[in-house]
Amino acid sequence: MAKEPPNDAKPEQPIIINAQYIKDLSFEAPGAPGIFGKLQEMAPEMNVHVSVGANPIQDKSFETVLDIKAECKIKEELAFVIELEYAGVFTINVPEEHIQVVLLVECPRLLFPFARNIIADVSRDGGFQPVMLNPLDFGAMLQARIKEAQKETEKESIDKTK
Repeated sequence: MAKEPPNDAKPEQPIIINAQYIKDLSFEAPGAPGIFGKLQEMAPEMNVHVSVGANPIQDKSFETVLDIKAECKIKEELAFVIELEYAGVFTINVPEEHIQVVLLVECPRLLFPFARNIIADVSRDGGFQPVMLNPLDFGAMLQARIKEAQKETEKESIDKTK
């Protein structure tokens, strides 16, 4: 029985983080300092919107961007708004059919703890309670995005047949 030669080649990691960085960051507190007194009297309303995008760079390198916008209001008055684009450059070594899922689910999952920390620090440093974002289900976000795209495609095909 012949022995196979040893395979010294190490398998490629499926995801390699090359860099991660703040692409854009903005904090505004237009109602300060008067809003601080109102915060003592009423509970604020927080609205957070998160989206994910990905851009090819070269060959197997991609940029994934988490776009987070958090708004805090008391009644109709804006207490503060934070806008963060947090990105990472990744080398992806997976089959072509899995790249979208890796870029829009796994890469944001790796970036999210860092973006969450930035949002908490900026809101606290702005004089407010830290905004603590709950963990996100990026898989469910991708599924919703796919369903929305399918609805748009169906609507367009129906409109063309009329």
